Amino acid sequence: MHRHFDDELRQLKGELVRMADMAQSAITQAVEALKNRDKAAAQRVIDSDVGMDSLELVIDDKCLDLIALHQPMAGDLRFITTAIKLNAELERIGDLAVDVAQRAIEIADKPMLKPLVDIPRLADAAKRMTGQAIEAFVNSDTALAKKVILSDSEADELKRRVEKELVYDYMIKDGSTADRAVPLLLTARHLERICDHAVSMAEDIVYMVSAVVVRHHPEEL
Repeated sequence: MHRHFDDELRQLKGELVRMADMAQSAITQAVEALKNRDKAAAQRVIDSDVGMDSLELVIDDKCLDLIALHQPMAGDLRFITTAIKLNAELERIGDLAVDVAQRAIEIADKPMLKPLVDIPRLADAAKRMTGQAIEAFVNSDTALAKKVILSDSEADELKRRVEKELVYDYMIKDGSTADRAVPLLLTARHLERICDHAVSMAEDIVYMVSAVVVRHHPEEL
């Protein structure tokens, strides 16, 4: 029975890794659609979200079945409850990738306001932090989880740079740029929120492994 339970936990890990891969792919495709002003590519991101929604339900059901059937204790219980939380965070990351795709559609038919520099960098940070959080979960790696948490300041700084440039260099100087600047502002906020979700995952992973609460307690890092 214990071996069967271990097999199911490994399957759960695999499904969360697949969920994370889907989320990272959605971020990549949404930002590429934004850069290329490609409506069709953006729509594909939006349409693909149903797959993440379906997988979220499958993972939730598996977690609840594991708790009901095996009544896990201590570390195993923390593992499963953390999986439930990470599943929800990843689904929300998928939703935010859809939000980016929607912004891409909004500006696809308008002249490009400026070359995108910091937004792709912010997208790279979002993908990296998401991937590292899942890797930390799979390997019970608190050092990597803490690295994700400490990366949040990088994401915040990139978002601030995007906002400062768009507001002060474009919108204030020329109000007619607002319809192209605002979707880019929102894109930066969507991507920064993805980073926040990755940080939340990392905080839950630290608790899963060490039973130490670091959320709102940076002195514990």
